[in-house]
Amino acid sequence: MLSHTPVRTPAPWTNVYGLARTLLALGTLLTLAFSDSATLFRPVAFQGNHPTCHGVEAGGAFCLVPGDELDAMRWACVAILLIVASGWRPRLTALPHAYISFSVFTGIAIGDGGDQMTAVLTLLLILPALGDRRRWHWNAADPNITHPRWLLLAGVSALVVVRLQMSFVYFQASVSKMPHAEWADGTSMWYWGNSLAFGAPGWLHTLVGPVLANPVGVAVLTWSPLFIEISLAAALLVPQRVRYALLAAGTGFHLCIAVMMGLWSFALAMWAGVLLLCLPLGGELRMRERPTGHTSSVQRARTNATTLDSENPASRAAATS
Repeated sequence: MLSHTPVRTPAPWTNVYGLARTLLALGTLLTLAFSDSATLFRPVAFQGNHPTCHGVEAGGAFCLVPGDELDAMRWACVAILLIVASGWRPRLTALPHAYISFSVFTGIAIGDGGDQMTAVLTLLLILPALGDRRRWHWNAADPNITHPRWLLLAGVSALVVVRLQMSFVYFQASVSKMPHAEWADGTSMWYWGNSLAFGAPGWLHTLVGPVLANPVGVAVLTWSPLFIEISLAAALLVPQRVRYALLAAGTGFHLCIAVMMGLWSFALAMWAGVLLLCLPLGGELRMRERPTGHTSSVQRARTNATTLDSENPASRAAATS
């Protein structure tokens, strides 16, 4: 007779999803805090003045105030994003966070893929956040608090959709490049690296320039992103131990883009997405307690490192998801 062992649904309220929320908030915060209103809200060819306030865009925060109060609204959004990034009361800050992300993506004149990704992810993260009863999203969930089953399933389902969304984003990013001759023949990064708008800054060009001038070097720089992106697209199909390597590759990949092209808000948004894609559902990032007694240096290094809480039964159940 076959026995049935129930599978425990992992709780979505972890500091992994909390860290993702913080990264998303910081990305939007940097855009608003370090770009003045004259840069963010200006005319764009064939579109007119921003914010355009047409259709659904009219519901954005920057369409609710007159033009001479856009600066005040910008700093009000920065203040709210600071609270979101701190991790305080996720279920109270989830809706304002998603609303600000939508307002920035639809309202500013210089929006990029990071703003769009942030708007999508913060919308999806509303479901787990609304069921999050923690004071801070860094805290471990209280095991004595019982959540309604539908809140648990809604939160986990939203995080699964986030993972599928990120997988599709990386698949599309990789496949859409392949038909272009410059990506196929390995020369695309020569053009990007020497671009006046997106090329390496002067201090970095002395290091990157010789690599871009070398046929092998520029081919490696061109094809590496394609390999990383298609690998991340397949992250949900590989064992968890491989996903950890993909997490490191994806983090480093977007760090290189940020340093070389200055797209820091984009990097923060994608780091948040990569975390949710590659780490197990229900997993916790935690600092182990300082060891006592006689322990080896290797043991001390391991216990002081920030690791995934693989000892959590829910984490183990989710590791194969």
